[in-house]
Amino acid sequence: MLLSVSFVPVKQITSSLPRSNFSENELNRVAELILKGEGIINPLILRSTSLESYEVVDGHFEYYAAAKAREIDLRKGEMIGAFIIEPNNQESIEQQIKLLRMPKTATSSNVSPVSDSIEPPLINTESRFINTESRMTNLESRFENRTIELQREFRLEIKNINDRLKEIENRIPKAMEPLEALNTLSLSELTSKLRRVGINIKIIEKIISERDNGKFKSFSNVVDRIKGLGDKTMLKIIDSFAEGTV
Repeated sequence: MLLSVSFVPVKQITSSLPRSNFSENELNRVAELILKGEGIINPLILRSTSLESYEVVDGHFEYYAAAKAREIDLRKGEMIGAFIIEPNNQESIEQQIKLLRMPKTATSSNVSPVSDSIEPPLINTESRFINTESRMTNLESRFENRTIELQREFRLEIKNINDRLKEIENRIPKAMEPLEALNTLSLSELTSKLRRVGINIKIIEKIISERDNGKFKSFSNVVDRIKGLGDKTMLKIIDSFAEGTV
């Protein structure tokens, strides 16, 4: 059977390498190209792990780019081209991976070839450098996103604190001027306050009755209109309000 590209659902593929090994910027760029070109020119090489699942043998970067394309556009990025390793072609495909997919360096005729089991130091160093650079880029991106998130949480917390302070402030009883109290408090409220400082209940009832004829305009007006309420008693009422005892 001829080796041919199969189209595999991206969601059925897994990779043994973490996504953080690769630059998010590069993944985004390739993902956009995959969507624009409606496919990938470098198919993945996969191995079946069950009837409907696969793992990446080679092409981890391409897989994560395809996964990113699917995140951007679920319909266009649903499938990706791949070669599936079968028992009858496993050995030949693995050899092709070594010869065609692995990085190579130029060698002269008088230099002995490098063994398949030993990676050239230059390639190994370059690979580690690329992986480190990709991880640093990813860490920077994560740090920036976390900083923005913390700033948003901080602003929300400040707003919640301010709202709570306003709520508490609204619950605090507002100070009432004595003349306003005499003009607005109900009989029970005025009685509760003035009886504490020894004001006779009959005087309190007269205050409630008399103010129906018009609000008191001043303390002297209260004394003039309420029989039995003298200046000294009026001063006692005013002082008690000022001291917060009523």
